[in-house]
Amino acid sequence: MFEKFIKRPILSLVISLFITLLGGLALFTLPVTQFPDIVPPSVVVTANYTGANAEVSTNAVAIPLERAINGVAGMTYMNSVSTNNGTTLIQVFFKVGTDPDMAAVNVQNRVTTVLDELPEEVIKAGVTTEKEVNSMLMYLNIFSDDQTADERFIYNFTDINILKELKRIEGVGFAQIMGLRDYAMRVWLRPDRLAAYQISSEDVIAALRKQNVEAAPGQTGIGSDKSINMQQYVLRYPGKFTKEEDYENIPIRANADGSIIRIKDIADIEFGSLDYEMVSKTDGRPSASIMLKQLPGSNAQDVIQKVKDRMAELQGTSFPPGMKFTMGYDVSRFLDASISSVVKTLIEAFILVFIVVFIFLQDFRSTLIPALAVPVCLIGALFFMQMLGFSINLLTLFALVLAIGIVVDNAIVVVEAVYAKMEEEHLSPMDATIAAMNEVGGAVLAITLVMSAVFIPVAFLSGPVGIFYRQFSLTLASAIIISGINALTLTPALCAIILRSPHNQPEKKGWLAKFFRRFNKVYDKTAKG
Repeated sequence: MFEKFIKRPILSLVISLFITLLGGLALFTLPVTQFPDIVPPSVVVTANYTGANAEVSTNAVAIPLERAINGVAGMTYMNSVSTNNGTTLIQVFFKVGTDPDMAAVNVQNRVTTVLDELPEEVIKAGVTTEKEVNSMLMYLNIFSDDQTADERFIYNFTDINILKELKRIEGVGFAQIMGLRDYAMRVWLRPDRLAAYQISSEDVIAALRKQNVEAAPGQTGIGSDKSINMQQYVLRYPGKFTKEEDYENIPIRANADGSIIRIKDIADIEFGSLDYEMVSKTDGRPSASIMLKQLPGSNAQDVIQKVKDRMAELQGTSFPPGMKFTMGYDVSRFLDASISSVVKTLIEAFILVFIVVFIFLQDFRSTLIPALAVPVCLIGALFFMQMLGFSINLLTLFALVLAIGIVVDNAIVVVEAVYAKMEEEHLSPMDATIAAMNEVGGAVLAITLVMSAVFIPVAFLSGPVGIFYRQFSLTLASAIIISGINALTLTPALCAIILRSPHNQPEKKGWLAKFFRRFNKVYDKTAKG
C-alpha cells in the first residue's frame, strides 16, 4: 500500500503541495479577530413614545411588544428598558448559532401583529427592529480647530457627509454617531402662558401637524377628452417651515374679538438640536463620536485599514478647514499586539522543536524531513479552519503552536524506523523505507486516530464555552490528521530520497560531533540509571 508513495515521490509531493496550496489560499480569506464570536445573537426592538414617562411607556408599549415577541423561534430570554424620555428598548437573545438575519425577521413579524395596540404617536415615530452587532471595532472622534464650529454643526456634518461613507465600507456591520444632535426646531412651551390662554400642549401639536406639512397641491388647467386646455400649471407649496419666524407665526386659535393666538405668544422658538442629553468632547473641544462595529466573518484589520484610508480621503476632499479626526479606540492595536506575540511564539516553538529533533537524531538530513512536515501541517490546517467557519484568533493560533510539537512525532517515528532498518539490516534507503513502512505504517495510522479522538469529542460541547473548545480542538485535530497523511505519503518518499546509509561513512569530526558523543554518553547513563 505504501510502496506506491515511496516509489512515486512526485505523487507524494503533489499531495503535500495541494494541501499547502489550499491552506495558503485560505490564509488570505480567513477573517482575523481577537477572539471567536461567542456572544449569542440578539435583536433590539426600539420604540419612542414622546412625552411619556417610564411607567406609561412600560404599560402602553413594552408590555404589548413583550407579549407578542415572547416565544419567537430560537429565543432564550429577553429584557426591556423603558426610560422617562419615552424610549423603550427590548433586547431579545437567541441560541448560539441562530442566524441573526432570520431572527430579526421573525421578531419583526411578531412586532407587526401588535402595532394596532400601540399608541398612535409610537406608530408614527416608528418601531424599529434590528439585529445587534456585538464585535466592537473602533471609535472615531470628529472635531474642529475652528472655535465657531459647535457640537451641533460637527454632528450634522458628520451625519450627512461621513457616516454614510463609513456604512458603505465592506465589513462594517454597524455605524452610529453617539447622541442625537440632529438639527431640530425646538418649541419651548411656557406653562404660565398656556394656562392663561387655556391652551394645552395637544393643541400646539395639532396646529403644528396641520400647518407644517409637505403637501401635494397637484396641477391646474389639465384638459380632458372633451376640452383641451393648452395652459397647465404645476402648483407648488412651500412645504415644511425652515425658519424660526415661520413657526412663530403658526396660529393656534382665533378669539371672538378677532385676535389670533400664535405659537410665539405661548412658546419660545429656537433652532437647536433634537436632544441635549449627551455631550461629546475631544481634548476639551466639541466633537462627534462615531461607534463602528464589525460585521461577523469579516477581517478586522482589513476593515480598520479601509476605514482609515476612507477617512484620510474624506479629510482631504470634504472636510472644512480645521476639521480633523482621531481614533479614540482601535481594536487592531490590541489585535496586532496579541497576534504578533502568538506568531512570535509560533516561530520560537518551531525553532525549538527543530533544535530538539536535531540533537536527538544527530543528522541534518534526518532532521530536515520532520521540519518539512511542520509547515505543511500548519498551513494545511488553515483550509480546515476556513471550511469549518473559524477565524484566525488567539485560540486557533495557540492550537497551531501546540500542534508544532505534535505533528513532528509521526514524521520522527518514520525517520527513526527507516534509519534503524538501514543500520541494523544494511538495507538501501529505498528498501529500508519500504520495510519500515510495512512495520510502522499501521502504528502511524493508529497514533493519528488516537490523537484525533482525544480532541474531536470536545468539539461537541454546546454554548459559548463549546465555541472556544471547538475552535481550539478542531484546529489541533486537523493539523494532526494532516501530519498523519504526511507521515504516510511525503515522509517515506523523502526518506527514500534524502537519507543515506550510515555504513561506510567516514567518522565525523569537529565540535558538533564531539558534542553529540558527550550528549549520548550522558543520555545513556541517565537512561540506564
